[in-house]
Amino acid sequence: MDDFSSISLLSLAMLVGCYVAGTIPLAVNFSEERLKLVTVLGAGLLCGTALAVIIPEGVHALYEEILEGGHHKHGQVGVLVASEAKVEGGEAALSAGAEHEHSHEQLHACIGVSLVLGFVFMLLVDQIGSSHVHSTDDPESARVTSSKITTTLGLVVHAAADGVALGAAASTSQTSVQLIVFVAIMLHKAPAAFGLVSFLMHAGLERNRIRKHLLVFALAAPVLAMLTFLGLSQSSKEALSDINATGVAMLFSAGTFLYVATVHVLPEVGGGGHSHAPSGGNGGKGLSKTEVGALVLGCLIPLVLSVGHHH
Repeated sequence: MDDFSSISLLSLAMLVGCYVAGTIPLAVNFSEERLKLVTVLGAGLLCGTALAVIIPEGVHALYEEILEGGHHKHGQVGVLVASEAKVEGGEAALSAGAEHEHSHEQLHACIGVSLVLGFVFMLLVDQIGSSHVHSTDDPESARVTSSKITTTLGLVVHAAADGVALGAAASTSQTSVQLIVFVAIMLHKAPAAFGLVSFLMHAGLERNRIRKHLLVFALAAPVLAMLTFLGLSQSSKEALSDINATGVAMLFSAGTFLYVATVHVLPEVGGGGHSHAPSGGNGGKGLSKTEVGALVLGCLIPLVLSVGHHH
């Protein structure tokens, strides 16, 4: 019951924090120029959180167990050397080192596979969604609609993977792991909510519909965290701790996040998506110096937050 109450409180805090962060752009009336600036800042936040927070946290979650295991093995080797012959202790050390190196190689491959699978998953979802939306007569309107849907869907998939990571962490009954995963998720969910809302405002979506998109995004992680925690049997929990599902889920979600940020949000705010349209406001290409500054600032904010966050 203690684990259940803690995951319930973390999920509620995640829902409220994410929704409040997302309503900030809606609470202020921006001129068209300032809205573009906020959107560019949001795009920077999306990219910065993917690169500076999510990927490092996922890698840390994967390597945490092998590092702890390495310490235990060295302790065991010390006992063997003290109690048995030096030759046997040396053999034990060699076998422990070989096993450690093998695990290291497996995790190294796992990082790349998780990231690529997340990216490819969103690519396929995007193409399937685009094939349905592009049946309309107006290709420009269809492209914008597809961009809105894919951006929201991509971030919801990412949030759901975060929820699975939190649920898997809670099932290990290790409070420190739960808190680390929770803080890591909140460090990028708040900027992501801000980025999503500012992007949807820039795309011209009505405020009520933006709130619905935001609510779906805010609910995804808490709901999946609770379902994952409740759905895991004891044997499943043991299996998850063996493969370290928390790190895999976070890296998979980082792949989806990178796809949304680089394929949809950045080209949209940078004018790349409008290169075939008539020129208007900055020629429809590139960013002004102020907007470039806002984009760089957005990328650096998550970096500063992650540097200040100690495990």
